[in-house]
Amino acid sequence: MNRWAAFSLLATTQFVLILDSTIVSIAMPPMGRELGMTAQDLSWTTTAYALVFGGLLLLGGRLSDYVGRRRIFIAGMVLFALVSLVGGVASSGGVLIAVRAAQGLAGALVAPAGMSLVMALFKGDPALNKAMGLWGAVGGMGASVGTVLGGLLTDWFGWRSVFLVNTPIGLVVAGLALVLLPAVRAEKPVRGFDLAGAITSTAGLGLLIYALTGAAEAGWASARTLGLGALAVVLIVAFLAIERRSANPLVPLNVFRRRTLRAGNAVMFLVAAAMQPVAFLLALYTQIVLGYSPTQSGLATVAIPVTIALTASFLGGRVLTRYGLRTTAAAGLVFIMMGAALYLRIDVRSDYVPILLGPEVLTGFGFGLLVGAATVAATSEASPSESGMVSGLFNVTTQVGISVGIAGLVTVAAAVSGGSTAPEALVAGYRAAFLGSTVLAALALVAALALLPRREEPAREDQPVPV
Repeated sequence: MNRWAAFSLLATTQFVLILDSTIVSIAMPPMGRELGMTAQDLSWTTTAYALVFGGLLLLGGRLSDYVGRRRIFIAGMVLFALVSLVGGVASSGGVLIAVRAAQGLAGALVAPAGMSLVMALFKGDPALNKAMGLWGAVGGMGASVGTVLGGLLTDWFGWRSVFLVNTPIGLVVAGLALVLLPAVRAEKPVRGFDLAGAITSTAGLGLLIYALTGAAEAGWASARTLGLGALAVVLIVAFLAIERRSANPLVPLNVFRRRTLRAGNAVMFLVAAAMQPVAFLLALYTQIVLGYSPTQSGLATVAIPVTIALTASFLGGRVLTRYGLRTTAAAGLVFIMMGAALYLRIDVRSDYVPILLGPEVLTGFGFGLLVGAATVAATSEASPSESGMVSGLFNVTTQVGISVGIAGLVTVAAAVSGGSTAPEALVAGYRAAFLGSTVLAALALVAALALLPRREEPAREDQPVPV
């Protein structure tokens, strides 16, 4: 079995899944016109995906531990392909929203299964550092590339193409998985599967993401946000209580005693909250203030994913192997902070090269360095029987971080602009949000320095990073 061929298949799948979370947003205007969908209806095409994907990640990860990673991976990809076909021929907004929810379910099955398969492929191998860096970089690239590809597909082939393109990809990937991926033996399920934990975690995480997604519009102090947030907290607390007493918990609470796991998840939560809003805010700034078309706006941010890919491919794994988790993560975060701070220079008539290109390269370079270290920290201590669960936990952390970051920083931008649509007011709001991204990156740096372990001496190139 060629491990890198198998990894390439898994990474491509991760890229498509993350890309699919953003690609639909560019196609919303023509989609709404053809199907008669209101702005609120259109918002549900994004919300339905995020709710189901984020809510079911823990369950999907644990199912891959019990049923088998390859089986769950293939089942998820087949589901993704079939429901995407339904979306491509949908004749109503209700069908489209249901399709997005089903795509979220497929993603919640595939993402943790894929990540745990990567861990199995490279277990005990120094190449794990490079593989995990590339894996994390692919996720970061997918969200950014989605806006570019969504604009191109919509302009060239119409909005239905953003769904139909997934069907052949999903079916081909499922077929290749039978040949390229290892049939990692599943853990035998014990009696008394943690159904109560599955229900409370899914409901709690789903409600939390839903509350955060709508907080910017409804208001953080609104009855809707506070009520849903309180109910989500109650369900999550109930989930933790159930896990503490369960003979076969969905997430054994003793995993949180692992220092590097806590550190990796904490750092990724803060980085996701800092980085993903940058792409979102740049899309708004370039289109609303600078007057770019959707395709031009996507191309204006392409430097971020390109730099992430190059850094993770050629540098991230080597730096991680030589200098360890703490130093690599800290260096990446310093570059992210520098890039985020440089976005404060934007104005109503900013030129792309002198104002936007530099910070895009800096943030992309920093994320390319950081993501491998955070991923290895969060997953390296997992046993084979819990790799799916740990992968699901890491994906949940990232998803909640994205939701918190976008909701929080969009609220900051709206508060500073005061609801005005004047370019000067909008720019002031975006600057405040970019300042928030800089602060979140600084907090991630503090967390990395405080929580990630020191290393006494550099590892040799042929040794995996000790954690």
